[in-house]
Parts: sequence; C-alpha cells; structure tokens
Amino acid sequence: MLAAVLFPVAAHAAGDPAAGERVFASKCAQCHRVGPSARGGFGPQLNGLIGRQAGSVSEYRYSDAMKSAGFAWNEDRLRAFVKSPGKVVPGNKMLFWGMRDDKDIDDLLAYLRTFP
Repeated sequence: MLAAVLFPVAAHAAGDPAAGERVFASKCAQCHRVGPSARGGFGPQLNGLIGRQAGSVSEYRYSDAMKSAGFAWNEDRLRAFVKSPGKVVPGNKMLFWGMRDDKDIDDLLAYLRTFP
C-alpha cells in the first residue's frame, strides 16, 4: 500500500490482466484473437506478440507497410502503436483510431503478456 502512495505510476505500470481482458473484449476482439485456438481473421492473432517480428504471422495478409516495418514488437512500441497506429506504422491497414487511456493500455499489455 505504501508503495502505491509513494510510486503511483509504477503501481499500475504492470497492469491488471483481468481489466486488460475487458479492454481487449471491448476494443480489440472485434478483429483479433488470443488463446490456444486463436487464428487470424480480420486482424492477426496476438499470441506471443511481444518479441514477435512485425508482419510475420504467416496465416495473415498484412499491409506492405507492416510487412516492411522492420522491427520486433516490444512493449514501448506496442504502447505507441495502440495509441496511434498510423504514427508507428504509416500506411498500415489497421482500422483503429487509437486508445488514449494509459491505464487501459497498461492493462491490455498485462493481458497480452498472459499469451506468450
């Protein structure tokens, strides 16, 4: 409890996976899947996203911009992408305006980390 008072940002930086599941359901699940049976659909499946090369899931047809992005996803880049997809990968085909709430993003990342 004292740590949350002294370090409020660090207290939620790791995020809450249960809250992240709700964020995923409301913001991401229309296009993306996670879990043992996840497959690409309107968007690629997101299992093992952290550390994965951008545009590399073979079952999904990525935009040329995403295929040639030339980076592996880390939490900082994913955080920036979720906030503004077009700024991180201009020309990508993700139809999403972005998320603004840092706590929601922390929670979403915590949830995605549960699918290595």
